[in-house]
Amino acid sequence: MTPPLVRVHAGKVRELFDAGDGLLLMVASDRISAYDVVFAEPIPEKGRVLTAMTAFWCDELADLAPGTVVTADPAEIAERVPGAAALAGNGWSSIDGRALLVRRAEMLQIECIVRGYLAGQAYDEYAASGTVHGTPMPPGLQLADRLPEPMFTPSTKAEQGHDLNIGFAEAAAIVGGDAAADARRICLGLYERAAARAAAAGFVLADTKFELGYVDGVLSLCDEVVTPDSSRLWPADAVVPGRTPPAFDKQPLRDWAASSGWDKRPPPPPLPPEIVRETSDRYVAAYERVTGLSLSDWYGARR
Repeated sequence: MTPPLVRVHAGKVRELFDAGDGLLLMVASDRISAYDVVFAEPIPEKGRVLTAMTAFWCDELADLAPGTVVTADPAEIAERVPGAAALAGNGWSSIDGRALLVRRAEMLQIECIVRGYLAGQAYDEYAASGTVHGTPMPPGLQLADRLPEPMFTPSTKAEQGHDLNIGFAEAAAIVGGDAAADARRICLGLYERAAARAAAAGFVLADTKFELGYVDGVLSLCDEVVTPDSSRLWPADAVVPGRTPPAFDKQPLRDWAASSGWDKRPPPPPLPPEIVRETSDRYVAAYERVTGLSLSDWYGARR
């Protein structure tokens, strides 16, 4: 009898299992959160979208940074990780299309964020002080304006509570000067490539978060990559400076939650079916429009 896989981490969306031989099985659920609270209702296809987009971008960006993905093929995963089959029924009807076999990495203890446009916390800081992560910016910028150049804006990795925005010097103090400089160089290159691909598909990649870690001493691309959960992806024809553009992510849920009267503390209110459906559609559209691929061709499709 094959022993069950040991879960080594359970996040809001992903779960990691020890697959042996220096490997992890990373499974993306359909869970969704807003304001750091996980809702009870799953978003159909969300886990498959996050997994498919990560696999796509790891291929697209492989010449800039090696990725940790070994395979997404369910047959290969089943062969290499016999206990994987038993995960079906653990909140998923099947892990096909939502699981990645990846190499273990010694994670860099900072969040590596690149911003190309003024939005979110960066806009809040700019509006208050004229800076972004402590760097003075030109006066007169508006929400959703393009920054003079993409910025590497790291943050801490908080075990509990929220990550804290930090400057480059603080990042270097945490991980070392050479590691911080390598992370900045790699992430700016990754952003430039991804933003160009998104632009060709009619999107603006406003910002995105990368996770880096060392595999055999080489700084590598880990976890999810340029997904709707880790990025602000705006339709280019809907970006108007001074207004919040419609994002291809969980925006329908956030808008509903903000107008529902919910106090943003657990437990969350039940999601209306139309919000679940609209959010699912938004995730699928992000994958298909950016990659030019059909989610129905990805592993685990309902036939």
